[in-house]
Amino acid sequence: MHSSLISKVQKAREYAAEPERMRIKNLEVTFHGDNSDHTVAIAEGAWSCSCDFFRDRDVCSHTMALERVLEGMVPPVSERVTAVAV
Repeated sequence: MHSSLISKVQKAREYAAEPERMRIKNLEVTFHGDNSDHTVAIAEGAWSCSCDFFRDRDVCSHTMALERVLEGMVPPVSERVTAVAV
């Protein structure tokens, strides 16, 4: 392997070990649920989900799950939920 590629692989390992250095601004994810699929999106820090629960409450199981998976790399779904979860 060329030394420049070796250097890039090492840098990638360092970045992967420090996920707090990453911030996701825009993302779209499809959840394949038991009853139907739902789309969760983050656009410029604002969350959305296609499920009915989110429309009424600005938070849902889909957004909370994605926030948990991407902890530290995405903005909090809701401060209200964070307070309840603690």
